[in-house]
Amino acid sequence: MFCTWGAATAATVVTDAADRHVELQELTVRPKKEKYSKNNNPAVEFVRKVMERRHLADPRLNNAYYNHGVYERINIGIINFPIDSGGALGFLREYVDSTELSGRPVLNLTVKEKVSDIHYRRDPQSRREVVRLRNRHGLDDMLGDAASIQTVFEDLMSPVDLYEANDITLLRQKFVSPLGRLATDFYKFYLSDTIADAERGDSLIVLSFVPHNPAMPSFNGRIYVVKGDSTMFIRKAEMRLPKSANVNFISDMYLLQEYERGPDGSRLKTRDEVIAEASYFGVDAYATRLTVNNSHNFMEPRDLSVFDSASEVIERNDLGDAIAAYRPASTPKGAAGIADMVGRLRSNPVYYWGEKVLGTLINDWVRPGGENCKVAIGPIFSSLNYNGLEGWRVRLGAMTTGKLSPHWFLSGYGAYGFKDRKWKYGGTLEYSFNSKKDHPGEFPIRSVRVSHSYDTDRLGQAYANTGTLFNSIARGNNDLMTYNRLTTVAFNYETENHLSISAGLTHSRQEATPYVSFTDGCGRSYSHFQQTALVAELRWAPGEKFYQSVNGRKSLTTENPVIRLTHTWAPAGVLGTRWGVNKTEMTADKRWYLSSWGHLDTRLGGGHVWGRTVFPSLLMPNVNLSYFFKSKSFSLMNAMEFVTDSYVELHLNYNANGALLNYIPGINKLKMRELVGFHAIWGTLSDRNNPAKNPSLLRFPAAAGTRPMGSMPYMEFNVGLGNILRVFSIEYVHRLTHREPGLPRNGVRIAFNFSF
Repeated sequence: MFCTWGAATAATVVTDAADRHVELQELTVRPKKEKYSKNNNPAVEFVRKVMERRHLADPRLNNAYYNHGVYERINIGIINFPIDSGGALGFLREYVDSTELSGRPVLNLTVKEKVSDIHYRRDPQSRREVVRLRNRHGLDDMLGDAASIQTVFEDLMSPVDLYEANDITLLRQKFVSPLGRLATDFYKFYLSDTIADAERGDSLIVLSFVPHNPAMPSFNGRIYVVKGDSTMFIRKAEMRLPKSANVNFISDMYLLQEYERGPDGSRLKTRDEVIAEASYFGVDAYATRLTVNNSHNFMEPRDLSVFDSASEVIERNDLGDAIAAYRPASTPKGAAGIADMVGRLRSNPVYYWGEKVLGTLINDWVRPGGENCKVAIGPIFSSLNYNGLEGWRVRLGAMTTGKLSPHWFLSGYGAYGFKDRKWKYGGTLEYSFNSKKDHPGEFPIRSVRVSHSYDTDRLGQAYANTGTLFNSIARGNNDLMTYNRLTTVAFNYETENHLSISAGLTHSRQEATPYVSFTDGCGRSYSHFQQTALVAELRWAPGEKFYQSVNGRKSLTTENPVIRLTHTWAPAGVLGTRWGVNKTEMTADKRWYLSSWGHLDTRLGGGHVWGRTVFPSLLMPNVNLSYFFKSKSFSLMNAMEFVTDSYVELHLNYNANGALLNYIPGINKLKMRELVGFHAIWGTLSDRNNPAKNPSLLRFPAAAGTRPMGSMPYMEFNVGLGNILRVFSIEYVHRLTHREPGLPRNGVRIAFNFSF
């Protein structure tokens, strides 16, 4: 029983794991119940041989050097885009292509093209990509930095290597590879056919596979293996996403890989293609990534210095704008002409201003002058918020851009609290040693920064984005805050391999508020105290990818760890420091992928205060008082409930990706995902830093209810459902220890998250 299947056909090897449905021209065969076993199954033995011999023809292992050229194109578009042939946008019909999967018309919105040289060295093992040409055009540049947007697209649709990986990574999801270590347990394999490859004079054995549970992130597919080849050489592989797979938004996805045999017998991947159609709220989208490899050779590169670079990607861009010379002959007309289409579209005033408004909302900044903006205003979503000390707070900020100066940057803001009737402000002057296109946070940061601010300091709430309106909705009184006059001079340096070093001098003047007073054990009250400190930080994030915006970086999580080490030293009696501080903190974050069964995010951290200091300089657990879940904080602990001078903490957050729900009929159609988390911290407060034992130290604020943790760690857990309506999650949080009367014991938190 055989079937034909190509990129544009909808036929699949098996449409349901429990009902084997195979088509042969006019004949349809439907066994009532398939009895599948991997024991004594020739197809299983066949795929095991393919896996065992996967490295025999690897050109990277069999040669001292391996080089090839790459053309890569990523397209994103809208399917069935409504175009009025008689309207002002009727010209868009000239740029309409058709999708390879469903044949429906598609209007490309963005095209990212890249021409590169890839160099492998066996000993010492290394890989370098030299980018010779980039061509980026599309409507997505209103989303922000073009390079960051391309990084996101490349991360979502990363190249696939069936031979190398146990899992296929696409759309930031893990799919079990049909050649991975779990393949024979996860998939059903069939020896479907033997066909002739007339062009090369080979016979190809067709190995078909389907998942045991098509609701899991997986593929149906076929692998074409050269018959009688001792290396089990794969000529081609085709895979398709099952309709019921727990993958958001994707209605259809097809993968194709093609290989040729090199002169020495090595396998050379010549084509790697991913095509996807997506749908959400009635909008159908199209995405594809095409990679064509050519000019394979095993010679020593003429420029061996490429292997000395700390970065795996070297930007040379020395081929000008001759992208047309490198495009495959099959490039669709819409993809090739998108630059012209975008120019004509933006000449329409209605579209032009609509794009400006949408871009402002997405980027959180108002940019007068568009691409030529010299001074931007924002961030707009931090313009209004509420807290217990200031009441309603309004804020307005501005910054210069690289269009004014690529090296000098100035930013500042002003804010006013209607309850405390105080103005707050801040300003930063930064000099970047390397030229920047738009803002000083562009990678790599190499700068000197001077800043001064007068603003509030939220004790024990170190998470980001506290100034947004969403975080204004808090449980209890969010008023354990001080005023802080902070002046900083800092040097920042990032290397190409994502090692960053920061060192600086800070002068802080902490001022009391009605909710946080500064009174020592002898009854003496202070309106303020000062500290002048040296602060050093070391951060290492090997292989990190991120989306870069003016407001910061959003990490595109990799499997590599992110380690941060900080130290603060302020000797007492120096430069106005009344109470000194000497403390060290360290955190290590890592995501562990569990194949199609989701991922586990972990954080292990700890810190120690080496001498005596006052409570604002001690170590406080990171508390989340909002109703929006934050994965690396404590949802049910109150601010300053515990204050320590030594601690160790652990955060575990597991997204099971539907590992159980995918097996429940009916429920699996909702594509929800199980969420489980555990958070613990154990810390102590030594006698030298305990105000009850040292009258010269400032007492804890009475409203904080600070108490010793004792021998029992603080622990809480969360359990819930994610991917509800594809965009949000709801979780129940429960306090396991330190459950004294009057303290929160449980609650419900929500979060919004867009993921595949």
